[in-house]
Amino acid sequence: MQEVIAQGHHATRGPSVSAGLLYGLRVLVTAQAVGLIVAASFAGQAVRGGAGPAETHVMVGMVVHLIALLQIVAAVLVWRPGRGAGWPVWGSLGLFVVGMGQHFSWDLLGAHVPSGLTLFGLTVALLVWVWSPRAAVRRS
Repeated sequence: MQEVIAQGHHATRGPSVSAGLLYGLRVLVTAQAVGLIVAASFAGQAVRGGAGPAETHVMVGMVVHLIALLQIVAAVLVWRPGRGAGWPVWGSLGLFVVGMGQHFSWDLLGAHVPSGLTLFGLTVALLVWVWSPRAAVRRS
C-alpha cells in the first residue's frame, strides 16, 4: 500500500504503516476521547451532588483505564513491527500513568482536575495525529 504524503510543496511516496494496525489505534484513541468526555460530564454532575453521577464517573474512568492499556499495546504494534512513529507509545503510556494518578487522587480536586486536563490534552494530541496522513508514514 502506498500513500501520498504532502511535505511542504512536494509530495512523496513511501511504504505506509499497516492499515489494520493504524485503524486499531485510531479506534482506541477515538474511544479514549469519547470516554474522557463522558467521564468529564459525569464529574461535573457529581460536583453538583449526587452519588449516581459520581459512581458512573468512576466506572467510566475504569473503562478509560482499560482503553489506555489496550492503546499502549496498539501503539507499540504500530511503532515496532509497523515501523510507525514511536511517540504515541509514550503518549499512551502517559495517559495510563496519569489515569492511574486520577484513580488515586479522586478526593484531591487540586490534583484531580489538573491531571484530568492533562489527560484531555494528551488525548487530543494523539487524536489529531492518529487521524492525520503522517500517522501512516513508515520510518526508514
